[in-house]
Amino acid sequence: EHPRTLDEIFDDCSKRREGLMRAITKESDKLYNACDPEKENLCLYGHPDGSWEVGLPAEEVPPELPEPVLGINFARDGMHRKDWLALVAVHSDCWLLSVAFFYGAKMDRHGREKLFRMLNQYPTLYETVTGHVPNKSGTGKKRKQTNATAGAPEPPPAQAADTPLASGRLLRVSDITPQLVGRQAELYWPDDNLWYLVEIARLDVKERNATIQYTSGEIEDLDLMEIIDNGHMSLLNQ
Repeated sequence: EHPRTLDEIFDDCSKRREGLMRAITKESDKLYNACDPEKENLCLYGHPDGSWEVGLPAEEVPPELPEPVLGINFARDGMHRKDWLALVAVHSDCWLLSVAFFYGAKMDRHGREKLFRMLNQYPTLYETVTGHVPNKSGTGKKRKQTNATAGAPEPPPAQAADTPLASGRLLRVSDITPQLVGRQAELYWPDDNLWYLVEIARLDVKERNATIQYTSGEIEDLDLMEIIDNGHMSLLNQ
């Protein structure tokens, strides 16, 4: 079954991205060794279970899905390793977008725009492997200390991670109900490129504003519509 809904397509591509990210970062030695220039045209695939694979292109014509770029192995020994990984990364970014919009071909303009915003919340593979992650504006409001007493010890740093937990999903407009109070979520800070664990402390359903609290005790007021539009909050399962 191919993914059909917006969330299904996003989840599919996020898992493929996870696999590709591992291939060009933590498992780059394995990727490098798999791309033997003596072999035929090879492609780098990211799979919807979060794994990755170097293999030959599909024999079926036309293929069931858009195919990754051919021949990444041929360029391996003709350039510096870092530059080669960057080349593989940028082609993999293009492939991820092509897969996403292949699945989303039947969506209307608004659906395609939202899909792109959801995908664009993450740095590209190219930005990650080259270190060129852009500094975008954060939520627009600085975090406030709850223990601002003079001479008080510094609070422990807020709990954060490089990627959101797989058990979460992006916040939706339909989630803005009184039941949201007390829920845990992860808030993305583009400036830090980190997902911070937070709790929804207060909520104004009518104005769609919320006050969240970090694990450090700091609090922040959020415009939830801005957060949803940017895809910057992952709501954790209860």
